[in-house]
Amino acid sequence: MPDVVNTEQEKAWNGPEGAHWARHQDRWNAVNEGFNEPLLEAAAITGTHRTLDLGCGSGQTTRLAALRAPRGSAVGLDLSGPMLAQARARAEEEGIANVSFTRGDAQVYAFEPGTFDAAISRYGVMFFTDPVAAFGNIGRALRPGGRLAFVCPADAMLNGWVTAMASLRDILPLGDFGRPGTPGMFSLATRDRIHDVLTAAGFTDITVGRAQAYGVWGRGAEDAAEFLLATGPGRHLMEQVDAATRERARRTLTDQLRDHEGQDGTVRLRSTSWLVTADRLATPSDRP
Repeated sequence: MPDVVNTEQEKAWNGPEGAHWARHQDRWNAVNEGFNEPLLEAAAITGTHRTLDLGCGSGQTTRLAALRAPRGSAVGLDLSGPMLAQARARAEEEGIANVSFTRGDAQVYAFEPGTFDAAISRYGVMFFTDPVAAFGNIGRALRPGGRLAFVCPADAMLNGWVTAMASLRDILPLGDFGRPGTPGMFSLATRDRIHDVLTAAGFTDITVGRAQAYGVWGRGAEDAAEFLLATGPGRHLMEQVDAATRERARRTLTDQLRDHEGQDGTVRLRSTSWLVTADRLATPSDRP
């Protein structure tokens, strides 16, 4: 595998977390796919585009980008071997020939300069150890004027799954869970932070707009609670308490989620994210 600087994330996504996401790829897509169309529209992918999908996971957005560019191509990049195996299998099942998947760390991956017309990401760009360096490297992979478009979580408490987990604050050691600017999922949760990082990385024409979508989290409150507590954050919190406390947390979260059950029993929660676009700034080295 090429060089990796984000060793903590590489370990997680090739361990229990990556296995969980690979095993439940359809469930995670049901949670997040409401952002697919806004993301792909923002990327302005055409029939001949070459698209890079960052943190592509099991590859749903990569495959969709490839389908939008039948005379182009799409490459998914991710640290997770288990998720990439699922991505390749699903692409083969669906007969999508103009898509490929590569394992690597986007912060340091040796992209061929100017290879891509667009770079996209659905929740795959929040975990860099040095986001300015990472986005700078991604920018060099884009042609001059190439488009970056990504979705990342906005304010934590505007996300239904976070408020549901917050109901466990008196039971589990949540700490500063969800605080903007902390390393991890909410590292890009403010407009100013996004603007600062992308400007320093050499992007221009930056837009940051709020986007919302409802995702399906379970086939009932109990199912949704079990799923939430089996995710990385949930599993980490549950491992820190005894069995009686874990059971209390399950009951409390289930009760909290009952208010979100639809008539069919499906639990839908609102996600609030930033939909970000930026263009790769041409530099003197790009001139003929």
